[in-house]
Amino acid sequence: MASRNPGNRTETPPSVFEQARDELFSHILRCGVLEATVDHQKEWFDDTMDYLSDRYDTLPNNELGRIRRLGEQYCRPVIRNSDPVTAGS
Repeated sequence: MASRNPGNRTETPPSVFEQARDELFSHILRCGVLEATVDHQKEWFDDTMDYLSDRYDTLPNNELGRIRRLGEQYCRPVIRNSDPVTAGS
């Protein structure tokens, strides 16, 4: 069995997309936008995406759109079934 030498691993730095995505999620968690109304969330995302587009100016608009959609999906509440499923039903 060959041993693994952790010294041979090279880590690639995160891409610009990954950096912007991670920064957005960090802002979501810090700013309390999860508890905001849908209207306030939209306004918050508009402002935050403007900031991110300035900060990551090499990121294409379609990638910024993907990041926004990921953030918006994260902020949506989980839809739960009203009737619990039981075994044998």
